Amino acid sequence: MRLAIATLGCKINQYDSSFMGECLKKKGHALIPFGPGADLYIINTCTVTSKTDMKSRQLIRKAHRIGKGAPVIVTGCYAQVSPDAISAIEGVRCVLGNREKEEIVRFVEEAAKSPERGGSAPRVRVGEIEDENELRTFDAKSFSGRTRAFLKIQDGCNASCAYCIIPRARGRSRSVEPGRVLAQLEDLGAEGYKEAVLCGIHLGAYGLDLSPSSSIVRLLGEVALQRSLPRIRLSSIEPGEISTALLGLMARESIFCNHLHIPMQSGDDEVLRRMGRPYDTAFFNRLIEKVTDALPGAAIGLDVIVGFPGEGEDAFLRTVSLIEALPVSYLHIFPYSNRKGTKASRLPDQVPHDTIRQRCNELRCLGRKKKMAFASRFIG
Repeated sequence: MRLAIATLGCKINQYDSSFMGECLKKKGHALIPFGPGADLYIINTCTVTSKTDMKSRQLIRKAHRIGKGAPVIVTGCYAQVSPDAISAIEGVRCVLGNREKEEIVRFVEEAAKSPERGGSAPRVRVGEIEDENELRTFDAKSFSGRTRAFLKIQDGCNASCAYCIIPRARGRSRSVEPGRVLAQLEDLGAEGYKEAVLCGIHLGAYGLDLSPSSSIVRLLGEVALQRSLPRIRLSSIEPGEISTALLGLMARESIFCNHLHIPMQSGDDEVLRRMGRPYDTAFFNRLIEKVTDALPGAAIGLDVIVGFPGEGEDAFLRTVSLIEALPVSYLHIFPYSNRKGTKASRLPDQVPHDTIRQRCNELRCLGRKKKMAFASRFIG
């Protein structure tokens, strides 16, 4: 069959889509770009904000429209937490949770064999991912249209940030065995990739669930010794997990890209406390100083959530002032999204949407200035 896969969200989802595509190609199916002409469509969804939920629904409807009745299978994080909402969308033949996507070949071939019956409910296969305590390894080696590879070494999260629904979608923190990580990096190097991004939902928690336990620093030490690829990049890593040992290793070993992406989320101590973040702005200031001392010229990216409940104008201005003072290189701005089932959804003082939009625009402008200032340092 000719199959089309559309992916929303993070690098983890992109890795999972690559894995599904490779499994299907091994069974003789062909992958084509997302558009008309596919015999079946797979939508790998994201649910980090209400906007990504909306984009997921739009893609599902688009697949049904351009596919002219071809089966649509929906999986990913939105499918995991809201299967009923997805199964109500016209054209959906099957809804799979994040664990069930590992059996994508079976579900694709079953969906193709069973003709659509008018009025029949879609098949829903969404297990309790919170019960998962093991991360089965995938062997994704091809990333269509990309010059760098992604490698998922960790999934899930044990934190309980007030705004975040991802632990419900991804389960508890689980890690890939170090030996398997090294073997997969060798495979990616053999495929000709020059860079691999080590990905995780909570990357700094890597190895803590293994027996014997490991750590992100211990794993990176082995990666540096092996040197299967010229460049290794870390995806987002929490502030409290950027240790002196990690910075020292990155400074010593040229294999690691001079780059860290750090979720700051707010520059106001009271907002951080309400979010359930385990640090304050003084800690974050010291951390960025440590990073720039250890890695001069490093690209430092920040995640910032705008409009968290209780974020008044003064709190927002403190966030702006902190970012202006920090030697950071770019910003990822997230308008706060009320996610049902999170602690933040029950908090008072929800910020109006128009205020959130205005503040996001202000921070995006600041982000462009930061990016230009960083890039200008390298002219010539």
